[in-house]
Amino acid sequence: MRVVLAEDLYLLREGLIRLLEAHGFTIAAAVETGPELLDALLTHRPDVAVVDVRLPPTLTDEGLQAALQARREIPGLPVLVLSQHVQQLYARELLADGTGGVGYLLKDRVFNAEQFIDAVRRVAAGGTAMDPDVIAKLMQSTARRPGPLQRLSPREREVLELMAEGCSNSAIAARLVVSDGAVAKHIANIFTKLALVPADDANRRVLAVLAYLNGTVERAG
Repeated sequence: MRVVLAEDLYLLREGLIRLLEAHGFTIAAAVETGPELLDALLTHRPDVAVVDVRLPPTLTDEGLQAALQARREIPGLPVLVLSQHVQQLYARELLADGTGGVGYLLKDRVFNAEQFIDAVRRVAAGGTAMDPDVIAKLMQSTARRPGPLQRLSPREREVLELMAEGCSNSAIAARLVVSDGAVAKHIANIFTKLALVPADDANRRVLAVLAYLNGTVERAG
């Protein structure tokens, strides 16, 4: 699996390269500026991009802007943002096309290699991997928005939030101290209430998460 990595801090960039290579990834390019990132993404068209938000030359939002531009030119390009900051507006823009393949992790909340590598693989496969703090920021602007999401029970919202983090059914069951069967029932109810018609469950899962994070519903068909 080919990765384009963008990180301006030398030691962190080298550490991420070694970590990814140790888990079987190929580094197509490792860059440190926004313009270099955009060029690398369009040239190499990787299986996944791992991107810091703040890159030179201005250290504001070059990384995220480059990822958004590349994703517009390469629809569905998987992007995992790895940052110290939550950029709510741009995070929502990453989610807006409804195609999945999006993650947003906070650097100081990645506690082990397994957590990070699992997130990279999940995003590359078209899923989501969202830090709970990022989810909370996004939900601040959608919690009061009327629509199908308001039909969900508090427990169904909990389940959907954990789905957004990338938790499996068994992991959700463990976090909520319920059975796997109860989780499956909640997820089925979520699909029904969001009018996600029968299709591939993995696809409906991503669509449900995107609906939750965007405050909208994209129909599967």
